[in-house]
Amino acid sequence: MWLKPNRALSRRDLRRLIGVLAALALTTAVLGAWQGNVFAPLFALVESSAVAIALGVAWRAGDRSERITLDESSLEVQSLPGRRSARFQTYWVRVQLQASQGRDRLLLTSHGKELEIGAFLGEEERAELSRKLKVLLAELNQKQRK
Repeated sequence: MWLKPNRALSRRDLRRLIGVLAALALTTAVLGAWQGNVFAPLFALVESSAVAIALGVAWRAGDRSERITLDESSLEVQSLPGRRSARFQTYWVRVQLQASQGRDRLLLTSHGKELEIGAFLGEEERAELSRKLKVLLAELNQKQRK
């Protein structure tokens, strides 16, 4: 399974949005300068740059994802980008939805290890993922018993 945050904009759409916002700010600043506020264009450039940087940082945060691999012996979670990886034995791993600070956290626990997954997902998506993982793990454990 690949877990990825929802993105409303593509890279191209993000550039268009930033361009439109910058054009609106600069147009307003030019009108302000025409009426006597000579510093308005300078502030518009600073503001447009700050907004572009903030939107870019927020958009890049959407690049993170988690890959969950499940087989008969192990459940592995790999966080991307980066190299963080955790492996649990399928028989011992437990899936829990735990209320914490006004939101539910989806935790995998086993042998004293705890890993939060899907932190970037919405509440309903985390609940659905929890149900799906519990069903898959139960099916695997039943196969192993036979």
